[in-house]
Amino acid sequence: MITNRASLTNIHEIASGIYRINTPVAIPNGPAFNFNQYLIADEEPLVFHTGPRKLFPLVAEAIGKILSVNSLRYIAFSHYEADECGSLNEFLAVAPNAVPVCSKVAAMVSVDDVADRPAKSLGDTETLSLGKHTLRWYDTPHVPHGWEAGLMMDLQTRTLFCGDLFTQGGGDETPITESDILAPSEAFRSQMDYFSHGPNTELLLERLAGDQPEVLACMHGSAYRGNGAAALSALAKSLRSPAH
Repeated sequence: MITNRASLTNIHEIASGIYRINTPVAIPNGPAFNFNQYLIADEEPLVFHTGPRKLFPLVAEAIGKILSVNSLRYIAFSHYEADECGSLNEFLAVAPNAVPVCSKVAAMVSVDDVADRPAKSLGDTETLSLGKHTLRWYDTPHVPHGWEAGLMMDLQTRTLFCGDLFTQGGGDETPITESDILAPSEAFRSQMDYFSHGPNTELLLERLAGDQPEVLACMHGSAYRGNGAAALSALAKSLRSPAH
């Protein structure tokens, strides 16, 4: 569903109760790019990624097609960066019961200072119940970047909110695909390698694969439905060599 004709912001359900909000953005003198946020509609609704601050009106408008923005309970994100949490305080302003959700390190070094309300920080493997959905937090330091980074997975739908993993360029008109996303994401990485390439990268990716995700909810590009474990293992193998 297109929620804003001018920006072409759109929202689609990619798993039961989980909605991908997508906005294509024109980059000056560069290719098209896109930003995704994910809404989990539940008793205590959660949005994963806020998008940059300037996209807040578009994201809030899209969420409003599914539920009232002021009913949001959790504003979650992987790490401290504009596309992850740029409009965090805008969300907190319109959702009076909402709190940030992030890693303990993120809360300590950034979020509890910049956010208008203290964060609910989660430890590695800690779970968060929204009602029908239960999310598990994974600490992923330096994967793909940021020592405070982490990811979440919905245990009911096996949806992994995988942040910058599998970033795909383009305006992206496909909400969810069963086609390969590794090749286009590695083509993007070859132009601008955004991975830290820490010593534990492969181990952390294989750990995520071990929980058998069936949907990969990427922040940039199409979400993926299929053998998420195989995709993560293939990414781990590809990352053994720096992009070139």
